[in-house]
Amino acid sequence: MVTTLDDTKRMMIGERLADLKAFQNLIISNDQKLLEACSYNDVRERLQNMLEDDQKNLGIIETVIVQYGVPAEPNAATHKFIERFREMMSDGELTFYQKLIQHELLKHGQAMSGIVIHKAAQKVGADIETAIAPLNTVNFEGRAHQEQLKGVLEQVGVREMTGQDADQGLWARVQDAIAALSGMAGSVITQNTNKQDMNIQTLIRLDHNKTNTIFTEIGATRDPQKLQEYFGQLYKDLSAHALAEEEIVYPRIRGFYGDSDTQELYDEQAQMKSMLEDIRSTDPNQVDEFRHKVKQLMDMVGDHIRQEESTMFAAIDQHCSTEQKEQMATEFKAAKSRIQQGMAANLS
Repeated sequence: MVTTLDDTKRMMIGERLADLKAFQNLIISNDQKLLEACSYNDVRERLQNMLEDDQKNLGIIETVIVQYGVPAEPNAATHKFIERFREMMSDGELTFYQKLIQHELLKHGQAMSGIVIHKAAQKVGADIETAIAPLNTVNFEGRAHQEQLKGVLEQVGVREMTGQDADQGLWARVQDAIAALSGMAGSVITQNTNKQDMNIQTLIRLDHNKTNTIFTEIGATRDPQKLQEYFGQLYKDLSAHALAEEEIVYPRIRGFYGDSDTQELYDEQAQMKSMLEDIRSTDPNQVDEFRHKVKQLMDMVGDHIRQEESTMFAAIDQHCSTEQKEQMATEFKAAKSRIQQGMAANLS
């Protein structure tokens, strides 16, 4: 498949997501260092809460990267910035207040990066916007943390200069209110799909939603270049999803879902892979033929999805504990990430 302009844009978004993960790891590391250096119990409590949020948000970013399906490495400039930031924060001459200022700036940059990625996704493809939707929680909580840190900076700055607490004026209360509202909004919007400990049904359903969105995009265009771009992503997404299910999910459910029903899932995915290869060898300039074959694939995948989301999901709920479903999700995400990396290496 020829690389198109929008393929390049997709790869750029993948790189920005990799940057986001690298910066989230830096934020977590910095949270921990600030906690170690903090001598104020009330500030420590806020920083501890932020650390727990940031650890959860790292899990969300990792999930988004796997759902997005375009593996990438952080930009070289990102590595340089992180190295220099760590050197600066290790400077023994900086006061705790000055370190908090740098942390708030880091949070601001992270929140803006997440928002920009989301806005770029809206321009490049609806399937991308679907894949990165869980990022909304990270963006909301990043903004909430910024506002909380402004209140913390007010208190710490006054304490360092006077040894006394700042008056809790209107400005500080407004920041707390904004922070609480931002956090609540983020939780409401993504309360069912953005936990670090997602269960296996949630992860599979996220894949299905993205697949359905790509089918919709293909159905809405007759542009051969767009058809090629959308199918290229569909091919990678369905292939990685199927292999991860066959490695992690299907062997685990066979004992309670039944040999015949489980084998039917394997057989359907074998048929799907054959259809993917057939479409891959079809010239997208033959628009009617190409779209007809994609429509046949969509119908077959739709039946497969309905079976998984009804009887298979119900069987998992009946026979697996919450912990088992979350563990299966962790293994599925790891397997899918490894498969995506291997596919990217083979296509390069």
